[in-house]
Amino acid sequence: MLQLYFSPLACSLSSRIALMEAGLQARYRQVNLWTKTRVEDDGDFRAVAPKGAVPVLVLENGEHLTESAAVLQYIADLRPEAGLAPRFGDPDRYRLQEWLSFIGAEIHKAFLFPTFWYKDDGSLAKPRARITQTLSVPSAHLADREFLVGSRFTIADAHLAWALLLLRPAGVDIAQFPPIASYLERMQARPAVKEAIATEMALRKAVAA
Repeated sequence: MLQLYFSPLACSLSSRIALMEAGLQARYRQVNLWTKTRVEDDGDFRAVAPKGAVPVLVLENGEHLTESAAVLQYIADLRPEAGLAPRFGDPDRYRLQEWLSFIGAEIHKAFLFPTFWYKDDGSLAKPRARITQTLSVPSAHLADREFLVGSRFTIADAHLAWALLLLRPAGVDIAQFPPIASYLERMQARPAVKEAIATEMALRKAVAA
C-alpha cells in the first residue's frame, strides 16, 4: 500500500486530495515539521526524508518520492482513468506542469513558506507586496474557466486549492479576486476535497490543543 508522510494543512494536503480524487488507498503518516519527528513513534523524520519536508510518498516497492509536483504527477499516472492529468502526447500535459511549477514557486515558496516559517521582521514586505501581482495570473485565467487545465479537475487544481486555502490565514483576502474566490468555493464543494480538508483541519486542531 502507498504511504503518504504529511503534516496537517501543509502542501502535502494536495497529495491527500489527489489520492482521494483518484480513489487510491494509502496509509497516512503524520509528521511534526517543527521537530522533524514522526508523530506515531516520535522517530526521526529525516531518516525517512533527508530533506525534512513533506510530502513523501512511499511507493509499493518501498522507494520514496518527494516534492509536490512529482508526487502529484505520480498519483495521477497511477490511475489515469481518473483524469487527474492529461495523458502523454496531450499538449495540456505541459500546461499542467506549467501550473504546478507556478503554484510551487510563486505562491508556495515565494509567499506561503516564508509567511508561516519566518518571523515578520520586515523581511516579508516584498513577498506580501508581490502576492497581489502573483494572484492576478490565476485570477485572470479562471475568469472564464472552471478548472486550471482543460475541462476537468486535475492535480493542478488540488495544488492550487491547497495554496488558496492557506492564503486566508496568511492575511490575504482572496475576495479581492472574485474568480479565485469562486474557484475555491467550487473546489471545496467537491466531496474528496471537502473530506481531505476536514480531516486535516481536525488533525491541526488536535495538535494545537
